[in-house]
Amino acid sequence: MILRSTNAMLKVLLAFTLLWNLVQAHRVDLPASAKECFFEDLHANDKMTVTYQTGGGGNLDIDFWLKDPLGGTVTKHDRQSTGSVSTTADKDGRYVYCFSNEMSTVSDKQVSFNVHGVIYVADEGVVAPIEREIRNLAIGLQGVKDEQEYIVVRERTHRNTAESTNDRVKWWSIAQTILLFAVCGWQIYYLQSFFEVKRVI
Repeated sequence: MILRSTNAMLKVLLAFTLLWNLVQAHRVDLPASAKECFFEDLHANDKMTVTYQTGGGGNLDIDFWLKDPLGGTVTKHDRQSTGSVSTTADKDGRYVYCFSNEMSTVSDKQVSFNVHGVIYVADEGVVAPIEREIRNLAIGLQGVKDEQEYIVVRERTHRNTAESTNDRVKWWSIAQTILLFAVCGWQIYYLQSFFEVKRVI
């Protein structure tokens, strides 16, 4: 009995370790009219989740698609700023996911994305409560990590917007100050001309 629970615990720890090894955070810069593709080799019943967010450039939209090993489209998102796709592999092979900025001819885009997965481990009979809790904790931890990365990208986008607005306000204030002094100088000069005595000889 102890050997069986130790074996189950080792499987859970192995799955948990593999889960952490599969977690990857990436950032890619997509020039206008370009696309970037990545792949993951999965086995049947493995789960993979791709979450992405456009962090800068243009209208913050990007095209995304995921294809199975036979080239069939599993899912496709058109002109989305953020998205999450989860899939369970139905066959062994290479799953390809692409980010495309081909619809834009002017603006470059920055895309942050995470890929994480769970390797399928078959349950042998009854699952121990602690094993179930460890799996739930691993899933919850991954959700927290995804949310934190999403918040970091949002904070960076909002900070860039605030700094840009601050620069515009600063330069507008400087321009208004210069214009105010110029108008004051012109008014003083113009009013002085009313009080000048003009002599006719």
